[in-house]
Amino acid sequence: MKVETLVPEYALDHLAPLGRIGIIALATDFNIEHDLNAMYPRDVRAFTSRVRNVNPLTVENLRTMAPGISAAADAILPNTDLDVIIYACTSGTVAIGNERVTALVHQTRPDVAVTNPVTAALNAFDVLGAKKLSILTPYTDAVNREMAALFSAQGYEVLNIAGFGFEDDTAMTYISPEDIAQAAISRCDPEADLLFISCTALRATSVLARVEAALEKPVVSSNQALVWDSLRLLKYPKPIEGFGVLLEQHLAQ
Repeated sequence: MKVETLVPEYALDHLAPLGRIGIIALATDFNIEHDLNAMYPRDVRAFTSRVRNVNPLTVENLRTMAPGISAAADAILPNTDLDVIIYACTSGTVAIGNERVTALVHQTRPDVAVTNPVTAALNAFDVLGAKKLSILTPYTDAVNREMAALFSAQGYEVLNIAGFGFEDDTAMTYISPEDIAQAAISRCDPEADLLFISCTALRATSVLARVEAALEKPVVSSNQALVWDSLRLLKYPKPIEGFGVLLEQHLAQ
């Protein structure tokens, strides 16, 4: 038997030349990779790890994820530099807290930028000049009250919040984009500066532009905001078309 060691003739490629993004997704999230891959440009790549979560989706159960966040961050391409790590759970961030999520990631990846859907949404609201919010979610009233209280505490006026009442994270992905679009258009308060569609499991990405056109105001979703905020941290300079004004007009800022 002949055994050979080969030497590449060409220089090794540097994959994802404009950015490597780590995603900490819920173990039950059926949607996150599909949505993010649809929006990220080809010269940026996302790599997913998952953290164990518990159904039903309640504030108490959401908090049980916290101990697993550090290990999930550590499991994303170990010994490889990442530019940004995303904790991809909106309601989980509400329950655990923005600052604690960042601290948990930094326990194992201390030098990486961190974002989450709440931080990303708040940054988006600021860039878009929004003060009055309408919110659409798949959650129960109890989780919605916690979310509304968080945004209110940050100085925003939550005019209304409507949810589909789901307690199963995977089942949230089964909600039709058509139902999401119709609910978004019908439940957005006319006085709102924008509509926020919460939840990384919700398939809102494909209807964002349509809902914006109907409402004639910006629409921010959890996954769209995550893509925008992570690209902003990378200083990515090019607009991303087809997913709302946030990505089309506010990236090079």
